[in-house]
Amino acid sequence: MTTTPQASALFVCVHNAGRSQMAAGFLRTLSGGRVDVRSAGSTPADQVNPVAVQAMAEVGIDIGAEQPKVLTTDAVRASDVVITMGCGDACPIFPGKRYEDWTLEDPAGQGIESVREIRDEIRARVLTLLDELGVNPDAPGRQ
Repeated sequence: MTTTPQASALFVCVHNAGRSQMAAGFLRTLSGGRVDVRSAGSTPADQVNPVAVQAMAEVGIDIGAEQPKVLTTDAVRASDVVITMGCGDACPIFPGKRYEDWTLEDPAGQGIESVREIRDEIRARVLTLLDELGVNPDAPGRQ
């Protein structure tokens, strides 16, 4: 049986290499495919932060194959919820969209201990988002 996403979310941070990639990984996994997930950056990095990849692997979520993507107006238009993480004024605003700004420390240049804390805070926020979207997080990765 194929699951059709009932909602869509876009996670945006400056480089699309840490926070937004971790959030997208959690939402994809915890929603079990019931949310269409996107992530992007206003100034994308060349690769996903290896420490973020390591921190997510520790909880069974592989984001190692992800690539940072540039933020487009099409991605914003196609999303029900747009969650920014320190991208400032670079995020386009469209009427009728739900916007949230998650104030999270940037994992760039941080060691694994700090990135674990950021990862765990992102996971808690994603669980809250799933609840708000009416999606029961029962997929693998829920611990």
